[in-house]
Amino acid sequence: MEKANLTSVTSFIILGLSSRPDLEVMLFIFFTIVYSISLVGNLIILILASVDPGLNTPMYFFLGLLSFLDICCTSATVPKMLINFLSEDKSISYRACVAQLFFFTWAMGIELLLLTVMAFDRYIAIGNPLRYCTIMNRKICIQITVVIWIIGSLNSTAHTYFTFQLPYCNDNRINHFFCEIMPLLMIACGDTYVNEIVVFTADVILGMVCFLLTCISYIFIISTILKMRTAEGKRKAFSTCAAHIFIVSMYYGAVIFTYIRPRSSLNLDKDKIVSALYAVITPSLNPIIYSLRNKEVKEAVKRILKKLVPQRVQQTL
Repeated sequence: MEKANLTSVTSFIILGLSSRPDLEVMLFIFFTIVYSISLVGNLIILILASVDPGLNTPMYFFLGLLSFLDICCTSATVPKMLINFLSEDKSISYRACVAQLFFFTWAMGIELLLLTVMAFDRYIAIGNPLRYCTIMNRKICIQITVVIWIIGSLNSTAHTYFTFQLPYCNDNRINHFFCEIMPLLMIACGDTYVNEIVVFTADVILGMVCFLLTCISYIFIISTILKMRTAEGKRKAFSTCAAHIFIVSMYYGAVIFTYIRPRSSLNLDKDKIVSALYAVITPSLNPIIYSLRNKEVKEAVKRILKKLVPQRVQQTL
């Protein structure tokens, strides 16, 4: 095959979640609602964590960062997916595909690292409550954020570089709802051995190692909780961790299922459904599970409303 043919692809066709046109309107409505909930909920948490003095703690600092990453993650993939549901033109330009892959892997990589940090943060809060704000001070939180930001950026850059160093020819149809790594490798013309090594290595580090560290943190957390004398203390400690355990289970389960397995066992039709779970659904659940049902967040909302809404209106409400 001539070199010119190997570099002829200037756009890709995104096949989407379903091949049935009759389902696309229903899927459009469903994902529009989910995306709206994710966007509004995460914006609320991000704003509250940034401006309310009562939420000026390490926990809400990391929750604000998580909300920002959720906004980036969903905004990198969902708007184009919604357009494709209602459009006959399912194409995406080569550059837009590069950008979509970069920003999605960037947000997801940092989020996996952040979930690990948040597990450690909960261990310090439960195991050393009196020294919590001293150990997890503002300077440490910012330093941790910079480190995971750098690691996430390097990870995303490596994936994007190696993926788009491959030649694409003939079949430019991506069997997914956005430009994901594995579906792109499936349609590449060249040898993808190096890419698969890069993907596997990154996912072992960001997936398995982070998951192991998170589990270790929770072993210490549970051990600490069981040593507490009062039932009320145990209940409060468990309540601060339950949300994080739920989100971690969803994220890591989906990521490990999607990436850490042989290429021969890939089933893109099933994989893209799992991808929708951690790329779209989970970010919309984060604000509800983590924060919007939290008493401190509710109090912060009331404080903000008192500043914004006139007293006369508040009395009528």
